[in-house]
Amino acid sequence: MARRRKGRAVNGILLLNKPVGGSSNQLLQKVRWLFQAQKAGHTGALDPLASGMLPICLGEATKFSQFLLDAEKTYEVTAQLGVRTTTSDADGEVVEERPVSVSESEVEKACLSFKGKSQQVPSMFSALKHQGKPLYFYARQGIEIDRPPRDIEIYELEVTAMSLPYVSMRIKCSKGTYIRSLVDDLGQKLGCGAYVTALHRTEVADYPTEKMVTIEQLEAMREVVDNDDFSQMDSLLLPMDTAVDRISAVTLTDSDKRRFENGQSVRVSEDALYSEGQYYRVYHNGDAGPVFLGVGEGVLQPKDQPSASADTVFVNPKRRVVYEL
Repeated sequence: MARRRKGRAVNGILLLNKPVGGSSNQLLQKVRWLFQAQKAGHTGALDPLASGMLPICLGEATKFSQFLLDAEKTYEVTAQLGVRTTTSDADGEVVEERPVSVSESEVEKACLSFKGKSQQVPSMFSALKHQGKPLYFYARQGIEIDRPPRDIEIYELEVTAMSLPYVSMRIKCSKGTYIRSLVDDLGQKLGCGAYVTALHRTEVADYPTEKMVTIEQLEAMREVVDNDDFSQMDSLLLPMDTAVDRISAVTLTDSDKRRFENGQSVRVSEDALYSEGQYYRVYHNGDAGPVFLGVGEGVLQPKDQPSASADTVFVNPKRRVVYEL
C-alpha cells in the first residue's frame, strides 16, 4: 500500500525574493512548511551571498522545473577590483591583492568583451557534482578537481555604475553561467584581480520582478491562516504552465485527452508546425476554459500507432520523461 503524502496537494510556482545568507535548500524547506505543501523544489540554487529571484515549484509544478533550470537568468553584480579570493566572492579568503592601475574606459571595454558565446571553467566552489558530491565539498578540503570548460552565452551586459575599484553590471546570461567565475576572469583580464561583493538575481525567464515575495511576507501571512484556509497564500502562486509558456501549445479533443492521460500518443498535425523531439504544452478546453494537462514530446511513429504515416506528428506524454499531470 502506497504511503500517503503529508501536507496539502497545492500546485503552483512561487517567486521568492531570497535574502542574503542561508542556503536555497533551507529556504525551499521553509516555504514548503509555510504552505504545508506535499512536495517542493527550486529551479536553480543561489549562493548564500546572493539574493533575488528563486522560483519555487510546489506540488505538480516540480515536474516542470527543468524548463526553468534551462532558462536564461539576469543578475545585478558589483565587483571589487584589486583583490582575488578563494571563492571569487566575499565569503572566501583573500589570496592576492594588486594595485588597480586601469582606467574606467579600459574596465568597461574589458567588461563588454564578455558578451556573446564563450567557454567558462566552473568555480571549484560551485554545486556541480563530481562522483556524486558537489565541487565545493572537495574545495573545502583543499582538493582541486579538473573541470572541463562549459559553453555559455552572455546575451546582454551593461556597466551600470563605476567608481574604481568598484564596478557594477547587469548581466543576462545562459544557464550554467557562473557570475563569480566571470568576475574572476574579468580581474585576470585586467591584471589586477576581482571578486564579487554583491550579487542579486532579478529575472528568471520571463517572470516579473514585481511578483517576488519575501520570506517575511509569507511568515506574516501564515500567522493569520484561519481554519486551514490558505487561499490568501495560494493566491501568490503562479500557474504551473508559466514554467513552459515559451513552447508551442496543443489543444486536444475529448477523446485525445483520454488517450494522453492514459499515456498514449495523440495526433496533432501533418504540417511543418510540429516536429519530432520538440516539446509542447498540452491543453483541453474545459467548461471554464483551457485546462493544462502537461507537456508532451513530438514523435513521428509512436509505438502504439506503428502504421502512422512518416509525415504525421504525434505528441507522446511518455517519451524520455513523463510530464503529464
